[in-house]
Amino acid sequence: MKLLEKKLKSKKIFEGKAVGFNVDTIMLPNGKTAQREYLTHPGAVAVLPILKNGDIVFVKQYRYPIGEATYEIPAGKLHSKKDNFLKRAIAELKEETGYCAKKLEHLVDFWPTPAFSNELLRIYFATDLKAGKAMPDEDEFLKIEFIPLKKAMKMIETGKIKDSKTIIALQAYMLNRKQ
Repeated sequence: MKLLEKKLKSKKIFEGKAVGFNVDTIMLPNGKTAQREYLTHPGAVAVLPILKNGDIVFVKQYRYPIGEATYEIPAGKLHSKKDNFLKRAIAELKEETGYCAKKLEHLVDFWPTPAFSNELLRIYFATDLKAGKAMPDEDEFLKIEFIPLKKAMKMIETGKIKDSKTIIALQAYMLNRKQ
């Protein structure tokens, strides 16, 4: 049996600034029909900025849906499906932290929640950083924090860092360093 579901029809329920919501009728591999409800998202980027001394540049910000301030790496959504991941990563790093990187390298791609969203998140790591002035969006209130890599890994262990993109970025970076 092929693991493939075929879209028969799609209904857009909502289209917001950040996400949309669709309900599709699909044909299952066994020929029966079902519905799939999912968020649509243009995609996003994140950057793991690493200073020469080994510290990671984090942003701390309040996240309304969970009611907490989180430690995260700089990130942002693409403005459209045609937006360039690398250019958006460069822009988000500058906007949120003020840093510009001489070197940005692709680290990993992942789907944060493939069961109910089509979002693809691409992570880069940035080195050879030059400090500048942060220019966050008018509705973004960020605190920049510099955390050594070893301490950041400990913060994952103790639950102080719970953001999935940040955890994935740090662990992917650690795996790549060992190769």
